[in-house]
Amino acid sequence: MSINHITRWLPFGKVAELSPEELQQKMEQGQVQIIDVRTRQEWLGSHIPGAINLAITHFSKSNIESLNLDKNIPTVAICLSAHRSIPAVRQLHLLGFKNCQQLKGGMRSWWKNNLPTTTEQ
Repeated sequence: MSINHITRWLPFGKVAELSPEELQQKMEQGQVQIIDVRTRQEWLGSHIPGAINLAITHFSKSNIESLNLDKNIPTVAICLSAHRSIPAVRQLHLLGFKNCQQLKGGMRSWWKNNLPTTTEQ
């Protein structure tokens, strides 16, 4: 395994991101797909309506492809504090997703801004 391969999985560095308000606006316009990379237990506790849960520990080419997402629609990766979503964005780019970002500040920033959440599965 190369160093380059390993560094793609590190939860450090910079990737494109958008604010909670920007994500909310894209959601209202129906212009985004959301992958929540937290654990299933975290996701069940509270998540953004319409988000799909695929824990970063299960992020593989086959698992991502099984979600049947459109690689041309903006895709946002979300975690608790915008660390686990960094490698998720990198992996999505490698799989051909054209416009991938993470939620700036993660779910903590979403909750802080009192934006909608659900516990429905």
